[in-house]
Amino acid sequence: MTLCIKRASKSLASIAPLSLSCKFPSSFSLLHSFPSPAPISPLEPDSSSETHYKQLVFNTIDEKPWAFCNTNWVSNHFHSIIVDPHLFIKVLNSMRERPDIALRFFRWVEMQPGVKRSELVFSVMLDILVENNSMRSAYWVMERVIAFDMHSIADVLICGYLKLEVTVKLLDLLLMIYSNKFMVDRCLWVFNKMVRNGLLPDVKNCNRVLAMLRDKSLVAKASDVYRMMKEFGIKPTIVTYNTMLNSFCKEGDVQKAIELLSEMLMERCFPNEVTYNVLINGLTKNYKLEQAEGLIREMLKLGLKVSAYTYNPLICGYFKKGLVVEALSLREEMVNKGVDHTVATYNTFMYGLCRWGRMDDARQQFNDMLKRNMIPDVISYNTLMYGYCRIGNIWEAFHLFNELRFRGLVPTVVTYNTLIDGLCRAGYLDLARYLKDTMIGQGIFPDVLTYTILVNGSYNLGNLSAARDLFNEMLHNGLEPDRFAYTTQIVGELKLGDPARAFSIEEQMVAKELPPDVISYNVFVHWHCKLGDLKEACNFLHKMISVGLLPDHVTYTTIIHAYLESGQLRKAREMFHEMLSKGLSPSVVTYTVLIHGHAAKGFLALAFMYFSEMQEKGVLPNVITYNAMINGLCKVRRIGQAYKFFAEMEAKGILPNKYSYTILINENCDIGNWQESFRLYQEMLDRKILPDSCTHNVLLKQVDKNCKLHAVRHLETLILECKEADSVET
Repeated sequence: MTLCIKRASKSLASIAPLSLSCKFPSSFSLLHSFPSPAPISPLEPDSSSETHYKQLVFNTIDEKPWAFCNTNWVSNHFHSIIVDPHLFIKVLNSMRERPDIALRFFRWVEMQPGVKRSELVFSVMLDILVENNSMRSAYWVMERVIAFDMHSIADVLICGYLKLEVTVKLLDLLLMIYSNKFMVDRCLWVFNKMVRNGLLPDVKNCNRVLAMLRDKSLVAKASDVYRMMKEFGIKPTIVTYNTMLNSFCKEGDVQKAIELLSEMLMERCFPNEVTYNVLINGLTKNYKLEQAEGLIREMLKLGLKVSAYTYNPLICGYFKKGLVVEALSLREEMVNKGVDHTVATYNTFMYGLCRWGRMDDARQQFNDMLKRNMIPDVISYNTLMYGYCRIGNIWEAFHLFNELRFRGLVPTVVTYNTLIDGLCRAGYLDLARYLKDTMIGQGIFPDVLTYTILVNGSYNLGNLSAARDLFNEMLHNGLEPDRFAYTTQIVGELKLGDPARAFSIEEQMVAKELPPDVISYNVFVHWHCKLGDLKEACNFLHKMISVGLLPDHVTYTTIIHAYLESGQLRKAREMFHEMLSKGLSPSVVTYTVLIHGHAAKGFLALAFMYFSEMQEKGVLPNVITYNAMINGLCKVRRIGQAYKFFAEMEAKGILPNKYSYTILINENCDIGNWQESFRLYQEMLDRKILPDSCTHNVLLKQVDKNCKLHAVRHLETLILECKEADSVET
């Protein structure tokens, strides 16, 4: 914006009765700011001079020290000022030597009924406060400006009625308040006006704007602000760089973060601990764990301090990838480097261990925290409760719930959601609903997730009417379902209710500006595959692409599996190649279904090819993958190779399960190798792998009637011996 007049060299104190030429936006009119003075009240002296009112204010306060303190104090002597902003400006200017009195009088006038507000009046008051370095009071006044939607004050200030340094301070103050209040559009509007008029904001304020945009996940806008800072000569600080790095990492754009780090070094702004911690957190969230570890080594080499904030994200990253041993090794590394564990560190270890079912180890972490006289927080208890609910030990979870309250900690909605989910998983739907009512009685209100858990639990127990009632209750309580809630309802309706109703939910989601995501579409794809309607499943795949969604490996794996199940192996391979052409990485499940589908049909060469390919790409086979290979080899009587795969699996630390043994027992029975069959059965029991009816059926299927009774008794003896051995150990 081009300045309309030359900047005044003096403040408004020296401005003559206003003759203004600054052009304001159409929404702002000075004519509205200066109504004609009202007739003089008979109660007032026949004077409208600012000197008269100034003396009147001072005398009033001398006589009544409480005057002008609040709206309850009333006077009829100041009506002209209340309705005439022009006069109000002159009176405020006359009181510049007493800014405290000026502010007190200003506050009182602003609270009077019928007051005529003007951006210029506020500008004068702000000018007085800034000139006297009363920035806290100026902050209050500027907040009032925003509260009254007088946003055109930015134009008033930019037009140059105040000293340059005062103008910049006030615009900076306005920018700060907008950013503190997360008023994104207003904030960017003022920032843009300032830089384009040469009134450069303080870099600290620029950093506040960047932080606001980061917290709002508006990375593109943050990048624009950063670019304008550099373009107009605002030199970035370490805080600027760290904020932008954090923005890129939150967005998952680690490459841009790395490029910015290089730019930072070129500008000779050297990274600090915060820089590295931000990058390490971003890298681990994107599973670039080796790079994250490399940054820790670099920090140590540079003599920078590593802390729990440095290690906690890496610990979490290892657990997410299932690298439990690597995650636990960091515990010792932290001790060796003199890094103290925080409660958050212990919580991270506990969550990772709970996630992988290692509850004894998770509980040990909790006990270690207590031994170190560290006080667990509500997250510590929520985490352990989550772990116990996950393995079905709901009563231990409730024991921890009672302990949490005994320690004076307040349960959160997450606490209750964890327990409600545990009860639903265990089939105690009535207790789960009772707990929901209990939490309301405690003043903790259910959220969308609470109801989603209960709806899902109802569907899983086959209670369609309860699920629908709970969903309607959620709506009745004013809660807006999210995608997860809608997807849960879609799954339930497809499973138990009316498929047409499930498909109509998709339309509801679009109408509420919550269009189905990849997960929602995957549900529909799975449903059609389950019905054997592969044409419609593929239609949904193409529909996803047409609405701008990228199908993931789950989408393709579901369709590949359906083709394999229907015997259309060529179609399955074509779909697999389409998946690769989209740049998607197959998971262990993708490769396992391909191996199983081809091995079961006798196409062992292709099964071997996929088995080798997955390992070359760093996808580790699991016990189900090995079982697929073992089963395929047994089907073509290549039992020797099957045993090699069995041994290889164990050598890699992958424990066989009951299906691994059942496959080998079945093949040995088919070729009449009874001794080996019973040896495998005995080994199962020794390893505490309990056989099921399928195992017993294959073991006894070819035993004649005369021998079957003897064989059953022999098996019963083996099982009893196994149970007795267990009781001795315990």
